Amino acid sequence: MSTAISPTAYNYKVVRQFAIMTVVWGILGMGLGVFIASQLVWPQLNLDLPWTSFGRLRPLHTNLVIFAFGGCALFATSYYVVQRTCQTRLISDSLAAFTFWGWQAVIVGALITLPLGYTTTKEYAELEWPIAVLLAIVWVTYGVVFFGTIVKRKTKHIYVGNWFYGAFIVVTAMLHIVNHASLPVSLFKSYSAYSGATDAMIQWWYGHNAVGFFLTTGFLGMMYYFVPKQAERPIYSYRLSIVHFWALITLYIWAGPHHLHYTALPDWAQSLGMAMSIILLAPSWGGMINGMMTLSGAWHKLRTDPILRFLVVSLAFYGMSTFEGPMMAIKTVNSLSHYTDWTVGHVHAGALGWVAMISIGALYHMIPKVYGREQMHSTGLINAHFWLATIGTVLYISSMWVNGITQGLMWRAINDDGTLTYSFVEALQASHPGFIVRALGGAFFASGMLLMAYNVLRTVRASKPAEAEAAAQIAVVGAH
Repeated sequence: MSTAISPTAYNYKVVRQFAIMTVVWGILGMGLGVFIASQLVWPQLNLDLPWTSFGRLRPLHTNLVIFAFGGCALFATSYYVVQRTCQTRLISDSLAAFTFWGWQAVIVGALITLPLGYTTTKEYAELEWPIAVLLAIVWVTYGVVFFGTIVKRKTKHIYVGNWFYGAFIVVTAMLHIVNHASLPVSLFKSYSAYSGATDAMIQWWYGHNAVGFFLTTGFLGMMYYFVPKQAERPIYSYRLSIVHFWALITLYIWAGPHHLHYTALPDWAQSLGMAMSIILLAPSWGGMINGMMTLSGAWHKLRTDPILRFLVVSLAFYGMSTFEGPMMAIKTVNSLSHYTDWTVGHVHAGALGWVAMISIGALYHMIPKVYGREQMHSTGLINAHFWLATIGTVLYISSMWVNGITQGLMWRAINDDGTLTYSFVEALQASHPGFIVRALGGAFFASGMLLMAYNVLRTVRASKPAEAEAAAQIAVVGAH
């Protein structure tokens, strides 16, 4: 037990840094989401300024919630899980620190450039080439740290959660580098290396797999560690988790063309995307069922454990949004849903219900562990946060479903003489009540993040990080 802490204990410093920034960026990103949702209710909130217009702030919102909030949650949990399951310290503290500061630099770059109007105009890939290059460097470094740690592991077995994290890291690097191939013409302007329908195809190969790998596969890695841990039960079926992994990563990569139904993309490519999307339901639900069934014999814990509630409800939303996605990929359904708020509702069923809720649950489990505490400062606040998040998500997605179907039906309604029954403005007026409910739902969700920030602050203030490091060292030394 007299071994010096530094060579054997886990590196919790970088985990703590990413965990805190997950909460900070979550509040900023979701707060901005509420603001732009309010702009659709009260257009005066655009302030008649270019930098605060919906068109400039909306990509900033998506970058903050996906890459800042979601990204920091993935970094924090993957660094925590890979050390705990491999029983070894991260391969390099300095490279891990570089990934933290580099990632924050990418986000600050987005915060500055997107409101100024510097954009590639590609969905989820708006960042111009200098920031995209930095992102690629940070991401490759992340891969080196993660896989280097796995190579150095003290355990024979590579836990399935690390398979999911590993696939997410590799595929995200491939997607980002290929889609961002461009010709720079100035410091903040570049043109895509691809043209026309090819550019659209590559963009949605990237765009849907940003959802499929960044926002699904990475968070499934989180699920496979934190659900069994919090439930204090082994994963329901380890065999199913392996089948889930290979089926998911084999199928997901082909689903992108469903974003391009009824466009210039060749019809066979649209149909292939549709078919793959429908088949994708099977592995998605396999993973959801595996997570849910892990609670066999532990369902009673939901009465008293709001952290477990976050994790289980996130799985329910994952199941729902992965049923809805394949359904919306069917061409006939898509002809109604495309370009409407139904798509926005679907995205947020996944983003708020699945990604944010599993991240929040994982952070509530992990933060006391890396700060040397028994538990979070207040269970009551976690419970209040759970209900704010759940009610907010339900208000958001149900209002967008109603809006989306209303819009789709109004846009396709025609008179006997073939003219449109409704003008676009009439469809917009019909959408207004839904915009109000959506802003309200977002406000509920964002206010829950403020409770989380207070809870985390109180937990950190009473923390003893040195004790967490020492406990980690005992765990590592004890394992040998």
